[in-house]
Amino acid sequence: MIRRRAFITLLGGAAAAWPLEAHAQQGDRVRRIAVLMPFGENDPVSKRRLSAFTQALADLGWTDGRDMRMDRRWAAGDFNRIQAFAQELVGLQPDIIMTESTPATVALQGQTRTIPIVFANLNDPVATGVVARLDRPSGNITGFAGLEASLGGNWLELLSEIAPGLKRAEIMFNPDAAPVSTYMPSLEMAARSLKVEPIIAPVHSNGEIETAITALGREPGGGLVVMTDTFMLVHRPSIISAAARNSIPAVYFQSEFARDGGLLSYGVDQVDTWHRAATYVDRILRGEKPGDLPVQFPTKYELFLNLKTAKALGLTVPQSILLRADEVIE
Repeated sequence: MIRRRAFITLLGGAAAAWPLEAHAQQGDRVRRIAVLMPFGENDPVSKRRLSAFTQALADLGWTDGRDMRMDRRWAAGDFNRIQAFAQELVGLQPDIIMTESTPATVALQGQTRTIPIVFANLNDPVATGVVARLDRPSGNITGFAGLEASLGGNWLELLSEIAPGLKRAEIMFNPDAAPVSTYMPSLEMAARSLKVEPIIAPVHSNGEIETAITALGREPGGGLVVMTDTFMLVHRPSIISAAARNSIPAVYFQSEFARDGGLLSYGVDQVDTWHRAATYVDRILRGEKPGDLPVQFPTKYELFLNLKTAKALGLTVPQSILLRADEVIE
């Protein structure tokens, strides 16, 4: 892998640095931090994000086993396990809960309106009822949204750029995992401009993923846009392998897809988001109220290209994509 470019937009005063005297200031009481991960324990997604989170907490003065204790649960994309673990973690009465995804956050919200919750990667926290307002959430929940409405158009433009014969684009998502309506206006606008037919493809299982991609591959000119939700991340092996078998160029929303063999990914750097989320956990543990901390938006995006997959699909990667890529996987 070749690191091509990294750009970081610094977060403003809302996530300003705090002094590192946490242990001395908080006395001898060990704080309890619960973490509900929607992914599997051994999934590299979980490992990278939790590592960034715990390292950022350590930099802020919170060390597991000394200043705090961390209780972790991994749901592996199972909505029933998300519900069960949400109940279990709230029952432990932690000082704060860290989580990711709309289903996990909503499940925790259903279990407690008092324990502070910090979320990462929610598409639309207001529309889903997680917070009342972005600037002043008011309740016990705040965090970091994964929303950027223009991404829908960006994905289709990238797909058309790397696969200039694109005629139809299948928009794949799980309607039970996260709303996608925010991305659709920009995606539909790009489709009209590029003269590409969008095909809506809601899926709920590996079987439905296979059926949708196989049908798309029966005629030339098909491409796949995988929308942002936890279900898609958990089921990425099935999506990537089905796209490869059917010779479908696909664009994804996070780098894990390109790392695992997907053609192209563009989206929010979620490792950075989890690193930033630690600052909110720190501030709440020091006495601030989650309802007073505004929901933050992404500050860092990344473009990954899997050159091996492009060659297997017979695609000539334009120089414009090569120059913009943060990482090219060869």
